[in-house]
Amino acid sequence: FVHKHHSLWLSLIRSCLTAGLWLAGQALLQRGNPFTSAPLLFCLQGYEGLVEGGENIKQANWLSVSNIIQLGGTIIGSARCKAFTTREGRLLAAYNLVQHGITNLCVIGGDGSLTGANIFRTEWGGLLEQLVKDGKITKEVAKKYCHLNIVGLVGSIDNDFCGTDMTIGTDSALHRIMEVIDAITTTAQSHQRTFVLEVMGRHCGYLALVSALASGADWLFIPEAPPEDGWEDFMCARLGETRSRGSRLNIIIIAEGAIDRNGKPISSSYVKDLVVQRLGFDTRVTVLGHVQRGGTPSAFDRVLSSKMGMEAVMALLEATPDTPACVVSLSGNQSVRLPLMECVQVTKEVQKAMDEKRFEEAIQLRGRHTCALTAAAVCADWCCLSPFRQTHFSLAILNVGAPAAGMNAAVRSAVRIGISQGHTVYVVNDGFEGLSKGQVHLSCLQLGAAGGRHRTLPKTSMEKIVENVRKFNIHSLLVVGGFELSMTQGWGSHTCSNSDICANEPSLLSSAQSCDRIKQSASGTKRRVFIVETMGGYCGYLSTVTGIAVGADAAYVYEDPFTIHDLKVNVEHLTEKMKTDIQRGLVLRNEKCHEHYTTEFLYNLYSSEGRGIFDCRINVLGHLQQGGAPTPFDRNYGTKLGVKAMLWMSEKLQEAYRKGRVFANSADSACVIGLRKKMVAFSPVTELKKVTDFEHRLPQEQWWLNLRLMLKMLANYQISLTEYISGKMEHVTRRTLSIEKGF
Repeated sequence: FVHKHHSLWLSLIRSCLTAGLWLAGQALLQRGNPFTSAPLLFCLQGYEGLVEGGENIKQANWLSVSNIIQLGGTIIGSARCKAFTTREGRLLAAYNLVQHGITNLCVIGGDGSLTGANIFRTEWGGLLEQLVKDGKITKEVAKKYCHLNIVGLVGSIDNDFCGTDMTIGTDSALHRIMEVIDAITTTAQSHQRTFVLEVMGRHCGYLALVSALASGADWLFIPEAPPEDGWEDFMCARLGETRSRGSRLNIIIIAEGAIDRNGKPISSSYVKDLVVQRLGFDTRVTVLGHVQRGGTPSAFDRVLSSKMGMEAVMALLEATPDTPACVVSLSGNQSVRLPLMECVQVTKEVQKAMDEKRFEEAIQLRGRHTCALTAAAVCADWCCLSPFRQTHFSLAILNVGAPAAGMNAAVRSAVRIGISQGHTVYVVNDGFEGLSKGQVHLSCLQLGAAGGRHRTLPKTSMEKIVENVRKFNIHSLLVVGGFELSMTQGWGSHTCSNSDICANEPSLLSSAQSCDRIKQSASGTKRRVFIVETMGGYCGYLSTVTGIAVGADAAYVYEDPFTIHDLKVNVEHLTEKMKTDIQRGLVLRNEKCHEHYTTEFLYNLYSSEGRGIFDCRINVLGHLQQGGAPTPFDRNYGTKLGVKAMLWMSEKLQEAYRKGRVFANSADSACVIGLRKKMVAFSPVTELKKVTDFEHRLPQEQWWLNLRLMLKMLANYQISLTEYISGKMEHVTRRTLSIEKGF
């Protein structure tokens, strides 16, 4: 599998100081180590260490990246390097690489770092010729290392690199921002204050945009979408109106690079003075600064980094002298490879468009993700200010099943969009049971969620439900919930749920944080293995992804059957692990992974087989996973699906309306909305039933099962990679960026 004609040498050249970024390096090292005898190296202090050489380039091993997955920043350091921008500096870097026999580089950084890496690769042949001419290396050495392969990973909290849906570190930065906003909101409500929050983003407004959407901010300033002339009047009118409706606070979010239509900077202090002078509101400014870069990496970042790290190594192993430098990116939930310079070129075109005041084009170049978020922000929070015409349609929104973070965001956006469309919007308390009892209420602009949720299915009280549907003249239902959505066929409803993407990230985050604390506890006690039970019914998503996010040694799930032989292998693996410096273990078990191999059974098995080598402890996370505040991901995902679902329902109602009645008798009258790969799609329930395991409440095919291979690999199991599916090489053009913006 490994190219025998040359050694695989990896050097982690640059890491930005962003939460979660080093995890990609960990995945690289752990991916390479078991499958090649060649040493792996990393470079301290980025390009500066590469130019200086010496002790800055050092060998890495399995233990050197142990117990770092929960740490933010980078343990190998990062630094800006002017010397590398010159040919003389790159000549020194080339010499140091040749001295260490490095022919493959993985560069983690932003567009500037990746551009420098591509220039370095382009000049490689000429640099070696210069070294031969200077007598520093021989012709034989130059011939042996005549090709340099480069793969890039994008580390940037701004998510400002075109071609990827998310960059490493962005989600963690959003977590820091939302923690601050949620805390400030409490103060603002208590004192009836207006807060102006300045977040990072000199050239990209992604952080400001997403945090505004996730927090329900009253006003937003981002560089790509400067406000129209006279924005001061509009903003003050908006703030005054929200206060007149009973709100006790205002939140204004501004990116540090915000400008007006003439390119003049809009500062947070200017916005504050404007609010004070015109409205007289008690106003404060909070500049978040570098707090956004620190802290523990989120579960999303940990998994993203690991996936990208693994794909980067595969790309290096498969590279040939004719392979262009590529960057590993995220497309939906899949890793893809993109030509590095295509991404860099489009990224630079964004800034050029902004400099030339072509702002609409700049947003288009950012990609469909930013376009969708921008539209969602406008629809969810500000469209209600526009006059609307009343329609003939009445819609009801209800929740079913167990609570999941993000449900409130979906309901909130759906209510506001429905009202802005001119519909009569009802909310139903306690799900279908509440609908059967007539607990139907008119919504208002301040409403954030349909009160209560219940697992009761409609078949238990169908006659009463039909009676109330007729009583309130309800034409359509928006049902937000879990597996119970599959029971709504024939109702003429559109349901809001997820398909490929888990819309309950707090469960994953809670599991990861709990396991982090367990591992920290274990660090003070040698030779200890923790058996942790997670929720999920028969679905092993939480166990698998949490296992990747926390570096678990094994994760048992229903979808990946295991036998006593597999358990024996895992026990032996942990026994060998205890002989190293990493004398702790973590085993995850999904609550219904096996009828007989229960959590108690695993505890007894590991305790018995590990007697004299390690001891065991049990932790059952339970409903802790369902609590907590929704993450930025869940808030934004819920908002987007709520907006999309309501717009879709409005369109379908118009199509089905004839002679004062709605005729909903087609297959798509009951659909589930979700993210399929990278597209928001509506799937008829009749079609989904064909691919659903109703006994176990599961899809018959689970996309995330491909992650099981990475989980085992990162746990240092000697496994075959024949099942690994490498990311495809795609291209980045204006056309690919403009396809299906979602709204």
